[in-house]
Formats: sequence, structure tokens, C-alpha cells
Amino acid sequence: MQRDAQRQVYDYMAPKLYRTCKRYLKKEEEIEEVLADAFYTIFTKMDQLKEIGAFEAWARKIAVNQCLYQLKRNINFNLYLEETSLRIQPASVEETSLEEEDLLKLLDSIPEGCKTIFNLFAIEGYAHKEIALMLNISEGTSKSQLNVAKTKLKDLVNQLYYQKAK
Repeated sequence: MQRDAQRQVYDYMAPKLYRTCKRYLKKEEEIEEVLADAFYTIFTKMDQLKEIGAFEAWARKIAVNQCLYQLKRNINFNLYLEETSLRIQPASVEETSLEEEDLLKLLDSIPEGCKTIFNLFAIEGYAHKEIALMLNISEGTSKSQLNVAKTKLKDLVNQLYYQKAK
């Protein structure tokens, strides 16, 4: 019986958590590893969930924390000056509306530190103080990284979708 319930939870949550992880991680192997770790945590700590209505948010937070753990092993969040290499083709004249998928592709082209902080702040809704604690950086670094991410995204959108120069 418990295995059936776990399978139902997995089938329902896996696509949602996959999309969350994809915002933070690029490599498919890393995403799959993080998802497996997240589901292990979800299933072994289910008794810690205080309100069933908060399950999705709780599960997403676990997935985000697993992604951050993975990223912290490889990224110095205090550095953000790596150059952006564009791997995205400019939109054709007919394609000028920016969709969610397009934004996610643009996010993949900015430095990892900026991308992570942008995700945490703009998408997950964390405050700079929380981000600083999570990543062991200063609030100022979090704000600076967010500013760099916004600037780079704005430049990319203008360049690729509106053909405007910087």
C-alpha cells in the first residue's frame, strides 16, 4: 500500500520538481541525481510535514535545497564576472513574444551564481537575507548578483528579441 502511495506522489510531483531542478542545473545526470535525493528526503521525512496542504511547497523547497547543495560543491557564489557565451539564436521577426521556455533558455546563458540567485529571489521568493544564509554569502553579494542577472537578462532579451543594442 505504501509503495502505491509513493508511486502516486512520485508520478504527480516528478514533472514539477524536474522543472524546478532544471532552472538550477544544466546537466541531465545532475538533475536526475538531485531528484532521486529529493524524493528520498521527501519519503523519509514525510512525518515532519505539519500541514498536508503545504506538501507541494515543502517538496519544492527540498528539491531547491538539493540543487543548492549540488551547486555549492562547484560554484563560488561570490564570483560572477564570468563571461556569458550566447548559444541562443536571435528570434525571427515573426517571433517577438517571450515565452517561459525562452526565459529559461536565457537563464541558462548567464553565469551560474547569478542564475541561482535570480531563481531564488525572483522565482522562489526568498529574501536576500535568506539567500545569503543559504549560500553562505553576504546580503550585498546576493543583491549584486541579482542585479547582474537582471542586467544580463535584459541585455539578452533586447538583443535577441527586440534587436536593440545595449
